[in-house]
Amino acid sequence: MSNFKELFDTYNWEDTLKSIFNKTAVEVESALIKDKIDLEDFKALISPAARPYIEQLAQKSSLLTKKRFGNTIQMYAPMYLSNECQNICTYCGFSMTNKIPRRTLTDSEILKEVAFLKEKGYDHILLVTGEANKTVGVNYIKNAIELIRSQFSNITIEVQPLDQDEYESLIEAGLYAVLVYQETYHRDEYKKHHPKGKKSNFNYRLDTPDRLGKAGIHKIGLGALFGLEDWRADSFFTALHLKYLQKTYWKTKYSISFPRLRPHSGGLEPKVEMTDTDLVQLICAFRLLDEDVELSMSTRESEIFRNNIVNLGATSISAESKTNPGGYTVEPQSLEQFEISDERSTAEVVKMLKDKGLEVVWKDWAHFESIEK
Repeated sequence: MSNFKELFDTYNWEDTLKSIFNKTAVEVESALIKDKIDLEDFKALISPAARPYIEQLAQKSSLLTKKRFGNTIQMYAPMYLSNECQNICTYCGFSMTNKIPRRTLTDSEILKEVAFLKEKGYDHILLVTGEANKTVGVNYIKNAIELIRSQFSNITIEVQPLDQDEYESLIEAGLYAVLVYQETYHRDEYKKHHPKGKKSNFNYRLDTPDRLGKAGIHKIGLGALFGLEDWRADSFFTALHLKYLQKTYWKTKYSISFPRLRPHSGGLEPKVEMTDTDLVQLICAFRLLDEDVELSMSTRESEIFRNNIVNLGATSISAESKTNPGGYTVEPQSLEQFEISDERSTAEVVKMLKDKGLEVVWKDWAHFESIEK
């Protein structure tokens, strides 16, 4: 297959969802005793039938995570560069329909934010912008990467999807990873939530990880925004996407994130609720599906939830996050993309992790040594 879309088009959303809900306790038990599970087993582990087996699922996930990653967890920080956006997205505070002050950081402001994060100890940074090609296009992003490259061993971006040659240019500038969430794999629901702007092109977004793989990116981050559609079907298609990419672009590393719909300016209520127990079930199922994939947990989630999930499957975590441009030092009161839930300081989160017997990892030493400083 030349791209994921060819595989994706062979599946039907409703049939997939029905298949998940038809999974039985026998199939769940079979998946739990296997050394390596496949996508049908994954369906069983995220199905309602697996709910009585949460404890066994969590125990196995914890063992597999410690086997592969040891007692470590990686810290990262998001840094929002701009809230300018040319898209209409029903769930996002940056949507162009929201009448808010727009802000894009200058070089000096970026360096001021960086100084704050470096003082906290961060060596992995996630640069985030709205999707506005004219103001925060490739040239702006490339400049930001080159500006801070000497400060971080790992620079990741979460921006608008780009063409292959544009990704190649950013990789040359020092880019390590790209996070690109499909939001939902349900075509009709996707169209409903993205009625205007470049992001309304479902297929272009779906093909983005393929372009990244062909560009030779070091790591790709996948995920769906839970609440737009049924989380079980979206999670299956995320897993299908992951397995396709791993087979096709086997030199690339992968991560999965688990964002749930959070309040924002002009808020959207979730169509399908995902409970804390559902999220634990899903994270543990992904760990059983793949021992090596990185599982990331942001400050969207509560203190209590994050305190527990770090011992069950998560391998990277953010802290003290601000979801507005300049939120750390430049303009703390500017509008956020969404509300965070865990508002603890970096020091408080680090203490929690250490109290749970985890070693905090700040630096991706392998990549640090591979790029010029």
